[in-house]
Amino acid sequence: MRVEVDRDRCEGNAVCVGIAPDLFELDDEDYAVVKHDPVPAGMEELAEQAINECPRAALNRRD
Repeated sequence: MRVEVDRDRCEGNAVCVGIAPDLFELDDEDYAVVKHDPVPAGMEELAEQAINECPRAALNRRD
């Protein structure tokens, strides 16, 4: 699976970073960035949780 960040929606709340710090980080402009593409198999559940809990629905799953 792949995760894309919609930079028009992302506000840098870092909820995704709190859920999966090994998968997400904030860049210099405080936008979420996916560290691994595709998401490693062992991190897919955390990726799904981050997608579901993003307050701005800025994370999108791509298969």
